[in-house]
Amino acid sequence: MESGLSSLLSVSIDFETSHLFFPKIISWLLVILFIAVLVTKTVPFLAAVKRGERTLPIFGESMDGLRFFGTLALLVAYFYLMAVVGNMFPYTGYGFLFVSMGFVLLMALMYMHEWTKKALVTAVITAIVAPSLAWFILAKLFQITLP
Repeated sequence: MESGLSSLLSVSIDFETSHLFFPKIISWLLVILFIAVLVTKTVPFLAAVKRGERTLPIFGESMDGLRFFGTLALLVAYFYLMAVVGNMFPYTGYGFLFVSMGFVLLMALMYMHEWTKKALVTAVITAIVAPSLAWFILAKLFQITLP
């Protein structure tokens, strides 16, 4: 009886793939959000095509192309660089930590409307504190391996 209970309470970790757990969750969430955006934007688009309109609503009245494509580029770079930097410091989570700091800072700077001293200091502090807190909680408290 005791061996059955102890086997239920034991956990085995495959360190070769355990760091891929959270990136897979984030990837699936991004896919679900992409599908949601695609569905909500495709329905009005197809309705406009059916009505024969000459101007088609794809991104609304105006689209900030720099921020839209900048966000896509930063997301691709984020996941790519997390693996690259993570391989430089295996099983430490520093890839997640360092790349997340840069990612948060660049996203904040890209979406900042006015670059005041206060806004820049807030962005830098947030870029350091938020990923550090996430890294500490996940890697140190819960002992989840991060890239």
